[in-house]
Amino acid sequence: MLHSKLPDIGTTIFTVMSRRARELGAINLGQGFPDYAIDPRLAQLVTQAMSEGYNQYALMEGVPGLREQISVKISVTHGIAFHPDTEITITLGATEALFCAIQAIVGPGDEAIVFDPAYDSYDPAIRLVGGRCIHIPLQPPAFRYDWDRVAAAITDRTRLIIINTPHNPACSVATSDDLDRLAALVRERDITVISDEVYEHVTYDGIAHASVLAHPELRERSFAVYSFGKALHATGWRVGYCVAPPLLTRELRKVHQFNTFSIAHPLQQAIAQYLVETPQSWQQLAQFFQAKRDRVRAALAGSGWRAPAAHGTYFQLIDYSALAEADDVAFADRVLTEAGVATIPLSPFYRQAPRLSLLRLCLAKKDETLDAATMRLRDFAERLQSDRPLI
Repeated sequence: MLHSKLPDIGTTIFTVMSRRARELGAINLGQGFPDYAIDPRLAQLVTQAMSEGYNQYALMEGVPGLREQISVKISVTHGIAFHPDTEITITLGATEALFCAIQAIVGPGDEAIVFDPAYDSYDPAIRLVGGRCIHIPLQPPAFRYDWDRVAAAITDRTRLIIINTPHNPACSVATSDDLDRLAALVRERDITVISDEVYEHVTYDGIAHASVLAHPELRERSFAVYSFGKALHATGWRVGYCVAPPLLTRELRKVHQFNTFSIAHPLQQAIAQYLVETPQSWQQLAQFFQAKRDRVRAALAGSGWRAPAAHGTYFQLIDYSALAEADDVAFADRVLTEAGVATIPLSPFYRQAPRLSLLRLCLAKKDETLDAATMRLRDFAERLQSDRPLI
């Protein structure tokens, strides 16, 4: 008889909502992928790489030229040099980097701390190696870290702390003070940090991204994880990377080589050349997505939907507490079936979800898609409010 290692895990909420959106012909603002084209030059470079013969296995650690360009990018962004041969590894998206780092660090009986609402791959990866996942909620409405609570949760078995900044799905951004508090907690302890920074270039209103790579203490004990899918609007390519000091990189590669081994060769070659030709293309991402965030917020203003502050990622939370008292999963289903817009409820990102009336919208869509979706959401809110009995 099969004994499942993850008996309580079903299909992710992203898959469920995207599948139902297709079935119903709804506008999909749920799963985080763009509906607009990538840069044509990037597509051209992929075709060129294939025609030039880059169709066999790439090096396990990634194409040298791509790792070199990442090193240059980090130097420009943070003023720090990371060696492309010993500190940078190309992975099958950010999720594989996260999985390999967890597998490399956590063992049976070890504890790992994550912050809810947490990206849904963290907990299963920890449990698959026999680890215990300790969930600590971020403090709404701003979704801030409670470092005193973290300190109280650390035990002799704590081996890992995972942070995510900018944070998906909370849309909050860690501060330099947060990193200082984290560094103080792990100092002189056998605790490694994973910093999930896939939205590093998507911060708003002049807020700076605080990276572990720029923190003198944390960068010596951290895996920093990134995604070209987010930076290049090409989520289906599944190309990410992990930056870590040599000791941690060696341990990560031990897992990576038996997991995916290598990543699509022509895609790596294309991205490397694209970074040579457009070395600062990522600098436009914040402005690009902030315009979309502001567009959605303006369209929903005064409708009954409330839009909490969103300081980073290409998502926006919307609060329906003024429209209905309902479970968020059930209400997201109503929005899908009655308004024709797919969203993501927040409770699936929690071990023990509080009562939150919040849904997540993806901003990585054409303006006309966002306009059509917000029009439907406004109409739905108007129907809900008109159905209420007069008092």
